[in-house]
Amino acid sequence: MQEQDPAVPPLGVLVADDHPIFLAGMRQLLEVYPGLTCVAAVTSGSDAVRQVVVRRPDVAVLDLDMPDLSGVEVVRAIAEQAPDVGVLMLTMHGDDESVFAALRAGARGYLLKGATPDEVVAAIRSVASGGAVFGPSIAARLVEYFAARPPVAPAVAALPELTDREREILAHLADGEANATIAARLFLSPKTVRNHVSNIFTKLHVADRHAAARRAREAGLGRP
Repeated sequence: MQEQDPAVPPLGVLVADDHPIFLAGMRQLLEVYPGLTCVAAVTSGSDAVRQVVVRRPDVAVLDLDMPDLSGVEVVRAIAEQAPDVGVLMLTMHGDDESVFAALRAGARGYLLKGATPDEVVAAIRSVASGGAVFGPSIAARLVEYFAARPPVAPAVAALPELTDREREILAHLADGEANATIAARLFLSPKTVRNHVSNIFTKLHVADRHAAARRAREAGLGRP
């Protein structure tokens, strides 16, 4: 492990899990590795949302199974109330439904609890820097999923002023998806999506999402 530069503040991490022993282990892990600090450790979904809004950690590490609010509901609430906070799921559930529900809600990372401490710490740092990270089995499943999807014609001739990525984001926008949802689907940070949406508005000379969506549908983008 590298020593922490005293001039660089540590990454603040919130951990939410309904198993006290696991929670205690995570708190200890975060204090052992340089450059990380545990700003809060909670055992319920509602407490996770509340502490994220108040403390604004760099990363929230969440379990899927928690009292009162599920992990997916917590991710959704964080995406709405604190979109600058990165979310890493750390759970026992590796089924497709759980994985894609969390990603659609806005999670930027997904690890199973069998991950090593080094893998967990690396994932936290990656999510904090705006990246997306997945355990090997999860990554393989995502590759299979997207490889099986039919290619979508980007209607280049209709909107030549947009880049391929901007057309892709515009298609999701035309489907009524929020920035956090688009970010999760495309494995981008919410800030990156916001920048692309702003560029789309400028290039299409539109003032809001509704006008952009209308232009997209006229160009054949988005679901019929």
